[in-house]
Amino acid sequence: MKKNRTILIVDDEEKIVEVLQAYLEKSGYDILCAYDGANAMELFRNHDVSLVILDLMLPDIMGEQICQMIRMNSRVPIIMVSAKTEEQDLIKGLNVGADDYIFKPFSPRTVVAKIEAVLRRVESDQLTGVPLFFRQGELVIDFENRNVKIRGREAGLTPTEYKIFITLAKAPNRTFTREQLITFALDDNFDGYDRSIDTYIKSIRTKIEDNRKKPVYIITVHGMGYKFAGAEL
Repeated sequence: MKKNRTILIVDDEEKIVEVLQAYLEKSGYDILCAYDGANAMELFRNHDVSLVILDLMLPDIMGEQICQMIRMNSRVPIIMVSAKTEEQDLIKGLNVGADDYIFKPFSPRTVVAKIEAVLRRVESDQLTGVPLFFRQGELVIDFENRNVKIRGREAGLTPTEYKIFITLAKAPNRTFTREQLITFALDDNFDGYDRSIDTYIKSIRTKIEDNRKKPVYIITVHGMGYKFAGAEL
């Protein structure tokens, strides 16, 4: 339940921290606040944190470094916050382990919605024995039998295609870079180039999309990677 979830907010702008804390506490979360990287890591090590909101620019340690330090020992969800809007900054944040991104200025309601979406993804990851249904049952993922069906027929995904597909499907609307898909789906045991992921995606689309040139499930995020856009029911 929400009351058992603790969110760590890391930002050197006190006003932003105060506003986020107020909104999140109202939503039922316990909040920890840090204004620099060193304090953030101390709080993270000493508390059971469910999610981290991490500013990119901190006075002592860059947000990417904090993210990398956390990822050495934990898969806790991390939402990166930044005033930078350049595509390369977003890709860099995703590649060091961020789960999502929010750009300043932002609405606190948007942050709350992002948090709830990310935490739902974590819960779905923990329920891998429960089938997922999308678009009124048009697409069904049966984790127990490692099977994907489209309109009642088996999609016929290869083992590698299945791993890539469920990595995307377990996190709807999250953008994965090609490097992340290699790491998360293939466990780095992959000898090909990152662009080989494009070939796998093309094959998956051929098997599950009505028109792979106008996909409704696996969407290309130009300059970044791919995301799964199926509406879960």
